[in-house]
Amino acid sequence: MVGTAVRLGLALVWLVSGTIKASNQLETTVAVHAYQLLPGEVADVVAGVLPWFELTLGVLLLMGLGVRQVAVTSAMVLLAFMFGVAQAWARGLAIDCGCFGGGGAVAPDQTSYGTELLRDTGFLILAVWLVVRPRTLLALEHLLTPGEDQPQGGGGHRRGAEE
Repeated sequence: MVGTAVRLGLALVWLVSGTIKASNQLETTVAVHAYQLLPGEVADVVAGVLPWFELTLGVLLLMGLGVRQVAVTSAMVLLAFMFGVAQAWARGLAIDCGCFGGGGAVAPDQTSYGTELLRDTGFLILAVWLVVRPRTLLALEHLLTPGEDQPQGGGGHRRGAEE
C-alpha cells in the first residue's frame, strides 16, 4: 500500500505541475529564462517541452507503466530542478522557482529557496522509493507483463504482492 501511495503521490505532483505550466506557457517561459542557465532559444524549447514532459511522467505513474524507469527519470529531473534552484540561490538571483506556476524575478525577500529544496528533496525520496520498490498495486505494467512480476531475490514474497 505504501508503494502505491508513493506512486500516486508522485504522479499527482507531475500532473499538477505540468498542468499549471501548460496552462500558462508565457509564465513557464519567463520562469525558465529567470534561471539564466540556458541560451534564449534553448530556454524557449525547454519551457515548451517541460509541461508536456511532466504530464507524461504523471500519466505513466498514474497508470503504473514503466514505474522504475519513470522513477529514475523523475529523480534525474528533480535533481536538475534542485541544481537550478541551488545555483540561483548561490548566485544571488531573486526568482520564484516557477515549480507550480509563476516564476521569474521577485523581490529578494520573496525567495524561498530553502523551502523549495526541502520540498523537492521530499519528491526525490518518493522517486527513489519507486526506483528501489517499483512493484505497486493497481499498476498496469504488471497486468500487461504477468511473467515479469516475480519479486527479485529474498524468497518469502508471494507472487503479485506489493513490495
